[in-house]
Amino acid sequence: MNLSMISASVTMGQLQRKMDTLSHNMANSNTTGFKRREATFSDLLFQQVNNNTDTRYETGRLTPNGIRVGAGAKIAQTALRMEQGAIMQTGRELDFAIAERDHFFEVESVENGQATSYLTRDGSFYLSEDPQNPNALTIVNAKGDFLLDGGGNRFTLPMNFSEIKLSATGELEAILNDGTTQDLGQLQLIRVLKPHLLEAAGDSGFKIPDLAGLGFAEADVFEQVAGDEGRLIQSSLEASNVNIGQEMTELVNTQRHYQFNARALSMADEMNGLINGIRR
Repeated sequence: MNLSMISASVTMGQLQRKMDTLSHNMANSNTTGFKRREATFSDLLFQQVNNNTDTRYETGRLTPNGIRVGAGAKIAQTALRMEQGAIMQTGRELDFAIAERDHFFEVESVENGQATSYLTRDGSFYLSEDPQNPNALTIVNAKGDFLLDGGGNRFTLPMNFSEIKLSATGELEAILNDGTTQDLGQLQLIRVLKPHLLEAAGDSGFKIPDLAGLGFAEADVFEQVAGDEGRLIQSSLEASNVNIGQEMTELVNTQRHYQFNARALSMADEMNGLINGIRR
């Protein structure tokens, strides 16, 4: 296999990864709180092939002597883009839209008796029976995972409530049937200072990796902030930040680049066939 075939085949594999990323973005264009990813490329190793030149014929030349032969391109990184999505009013008391970038809800998942937490910007929550108190309710997401308050605890609501309100300071309050108000706890957000460290956990969720192994302190990566009215909007949801038109244009361009490299691979194969068919 010659160098032209190597360069084309390697680049085609990386372009396929970019098309997968674009397709993933487009498939989640209607997913609440989804954040798109963007793939960027860099050159692989290359070598400079120089030839013995006759300086008499190099007068006025602007390009360097020889030829630069590369081995294709690779995806340098797939960056998480945290631009704010559109805010949509829903009218549901348990819908909360985050109005600040790099802020997330903390949600607790229980699997095989083990409780683990993850971050999400999907603010669509529901009421479910509290497994620790059958006479009370708790707040969960669509997967049944528990929303956590400022102390890392689950919210507990009485059965006899008529309304849930978010105060200006980020406190959740339940209006009971008798008109009294019961404080449910502080609705907390996690501000991630280095969002590029987040690891995808599925369903628009993210987990924080082992910071000690990466050489980071927790204070350098995230902090807890109150979900006050400047950061949260009740009865609303944040839409995905995917722009279908932009993603479709990028997908078409990527497909064209893929076709060009496929054609280069085919032409190199044809040339090899011609060379092999030469007879003395």
